[in-house]
Amino acid sequence: MTTRLYPAHLEAIAQALQAIFLEGAYADREISKVLKADKRRGSKDRAFIAEQTYGVVRHYRMLRHVSEVDQPKTREDFWRLIGTWLIMQGIDLPNWKEFGDLSAEVVQKRKLALEGQRPVLESIPDWLDELGQQQLGDVWPATLSALNEQAPVVLRANRLKTEPETLIKLLREEQIGTEHIGADGLLVTERRNLFVTKAFKNGLFEVQDFSSQQAAPALEVEPGYTVIDACAGAGGKSLHLAALMENRGKLLSLDIHGWKLNELKKRARRNGVNNLETRAITSTKVIKRLTGRADRLLLDVPCSGLGVLRRNPDAKWKLSPEFIDRVITEQADILARYSRMVKDGGKMVYATCSILPRENDDQVTKFLASEAGTGWALVRKHTYLPQVEGYDGFFVSQLQKGKS
Repeated sequence: MTTRLYPAHLEAIAQALQAIFLEGAYADREISKVLKADKRRGSKDRAFIAEQTYGVVRHYRMLRHVSEVDQPKTREDFWRLIGTWLIMQGIDLPNWKEFGDLSAEVVQKRKLALEGQRPVLESIPDWLDELGQQQLGDVWPATLSALNEQAPVVLRANRLKTEPETLIKLLREEQIGTEHIGADGLLVTERRNLFVTKAFKNGLFEVQDFSSQQAAPALEVEPGYTVIDACAGAGGKSLHLAALMENRGKLLSLDIHGWKLNELKKRARRNGVNNLETRAITSTKVIKRLTGRADRLLLDVPCSGLGVLRRNPDAKWKLSPEFIDRVITEQADILARYSRMVKDGGKMVYATCSILPRENDDQVTKFLASEAGTGWALVRKHTYLPQVEGYDGFFVSQLQKGKS
């Protein structure tokens, strides 16, 4: 395949990769930084740099083996990884010294030699492959493969301001193609920068994966309810809840990070949300004071993030068994303490962007068997898998306290 390659673009990719793998930078932030460094680049150039950088990050371990650069350290090492990745996409390499002796024939031969070595071919640490196999069994290979694909871009129409079909027409006028995939979700089929559109600036949509969009409706809110989003972060699900509540009732968004709640306030203004209050969790008293106050409680708890590896492929190399153990302990603590905010007859959704039963089904089971879970009952639960539903890996469970 003939694709014109520009040295400056590949240099930008190499710089981003060096920061990600040698300095521990987060891929999304580093790519954004590199793209902002040269404002002369057009949308196609920016897309090429972002996609190729993510491609190398996604397949990092396999590319190291195929390119025979076991521990990349230098600029030349990362150029060699990039060249190997380009060849695998069928792109012809120019005769540049940085690519050395790379050829399609050599690359294909070395990749074939990896047959049967799943952790290498799927570019995942051995320990994580073993954990996935242990937790998901026969489902793991297909899940892992799907997590290595490029993630779709999905929007959620803000029903406080528009309807999905209306939004489709408005976006088409801005040269963005979308299709309605159910409820408030729109799949982006052709795009440019979504965040410079009039539709975004006017608060008509948020970027939110379709699996993630299932959490707020599972809470079954009604206008007039008191609803708490207790791990709100930057508030994507809080904004969804406000729309479902039709801006009526009280929506309280909590988080331990005040700066995230400040971002939520800005998003809420753009979305036309006026029933939302933010409150930073600065001590255990914040939670205690809300005991028995909520009709509905959303717990989208901190997790391993294994369900969203397509969006954050560098997380594979930043995770550790110890981190997952710590986050599981934190999840159990949040469930035990925060669930007290729900009044009798109220409901709670426990959700994660993980696919591991240890973080999902097992946590719900342990909670229900604990003293804190007395009087609670599981209504339903579902694990969304990328190879089944086609979107992010995500877990949603609904529990009810006492009688309705």
